[in-house]
Amino acid sequence: MFFRQFYDQGLAQASYLIGCQATGEAIVVDPLRDCAPYLEAAAAEGLRITQVTETHIHADFVSGARELAAATGATLLLSAEGGDDWQYRYAAADGATLLHDGDTIVVGNIRLDVMHTPGHTPEHLAFVVTDTPRAAGPMGILTGDFVFVGDVGRPDLLERAAGVANTMEAGARTLFHSLSRFRALPDHLQVWPGHGAGSACGKALGAVPSSTVGYEKLSNWGVAETDAARFVASVLEGQPEPPRYFAEMKRINRDGPPVLGQLAPLPAVSPVDAYRRAAACWMIDLRPVAEAGLGLLPGALSIPFSKAFSTYVGTLVPYDVDVLLLAPLGAGEAGATAVGTVPSVVRQAQHALSLIGMDRVVGWIDVEAAAAHWQTQGATLQPIQTVSVGALASMAAEAVTVIDVRGASEWAAGHLPQAQHIPLGALADAVVTLPTGPIVVQCQSGARSAIAASLLARLGRADVTSLAGGYVAWRAAQR
Repeated sequence: MFFRQFYDQGLAQASYLIGCQATGEAIVVDPLRDCAPYLEAAAAEGLRITQVTETHIHADFVSGARELAAATGATLLLSAEGGDDWQYRYAAADGATLLHDGDTIVVGNIRLDVMHTPGHTPEHLAFVVTDTPRAAGPMGILTGDFVFVGDVGRPDLLERAAGVANTMEAGARTLFHSLSRFRALPDHLQVWPGHGAGSACGKALGAVPSSTVGYEKLSNWGVAETDAARFVASVLEGQPEPPRYFAEMKRINRDGPPVLGQLAPLPAVSPVDAYRRAAACWMIDLRPVAEAGLGLLPGALSIPFSKAFSTYVGTLVPYDVDVLLLAPLGAGEAGATAVGTVPSVVRQAQHALSLIGMDRVVGWIDVEAAAAHWQTQGATLQPIQTVSVGALASMAAEAVTVIDVRGASEWAAGHLPQAQHIPLGALADAVVTLPTGPIVVQCQSGARSAIAASLLARLGRADVTSLAGGYVAWRAAQR
């Protein structure tokens, strides 16, 4: 048996390639949209991908199951559980095989036994893996978003992200009953989860890539809790705000993601053309604008490329608009200054956005050339202004509005006494309710507040500053 985990840091997502080395057949579980890593790994091991499956209709990334099946001719295997509202609408058109609780997937000499494990979502499946020639019974379970290392899948996403009313508590109770099946598994089984630390699919996911059933019985609060009422209350408490794009992902993955094939390089957009199109699109500046004291093009959103890049973009930028990426030509790349070169940060950003289905990224702009052209048109660059904790303390409370853009759990753990809580994802909707006068936006350390400041500037507020160092700096000043 061949086994490999693939892990995407930006999405904190794990997918798996499992192959039978005797027959050369292989299956991929929960693939991302970028097929290349699975194809390359299978080829290197002399395997052919004959089957593709996934644990559930994902909310945090575009499923690559359809993409990989199209690239390889593999059989697509999809859950038939969860009732009529939770069926894959493209399954019949793609000739998918539908899976039910108790079914078996055979991959050469490898067997995957299908377990229906609802709660996170109604159609969720887990797969118990057995290497049959070993004759030692099952060796592990692919748990998807059912059981993580140290946590369990959140049952509130259907209501909070997808807008399916009155499903949180019912989902929590269903998840509790599903966990009884997990506790009945042999302790030695390895646990291969679908996500790790940093994912919004739970509140306390561990950073360890795998575990065992026995260890999770001892250390995982959700697996260990045997009182239904306490479990329901605990699993719903303190869950992070789901990024707004989660609802879009549910729809895309239910209806069938478009098959992209190879991701084409982004074309360069001239400053003249970018200036003409600026009002009709969203420009995302990939530079660390606030940190470097740089200026933004009017209307540009400052989201420096990082692990959380796609989450921020998916939270703030609509899916029905064109997107232009801004970066300096060849920044940080030796020999990458020739005309026509796409900077690596642009390629990485395009790739990250494709994984969450943001396919209307239409080009990139050399931001320095664009800035020069904008200035010839009379536009002024707009730096993100910052204010120190000391300067904020000297301002009269009634003279400034302080907005905390952190998540609810961060706010509950402590906040500035004069602050108003508006999470980053809700800021655009709340802008019309904000009072006139100066605004100071604040987060934990300054990164999100800089994004928030650029968003408010795009929405027409010119009197916005970002609290340097955020809540961390404010707490340090109180000591």
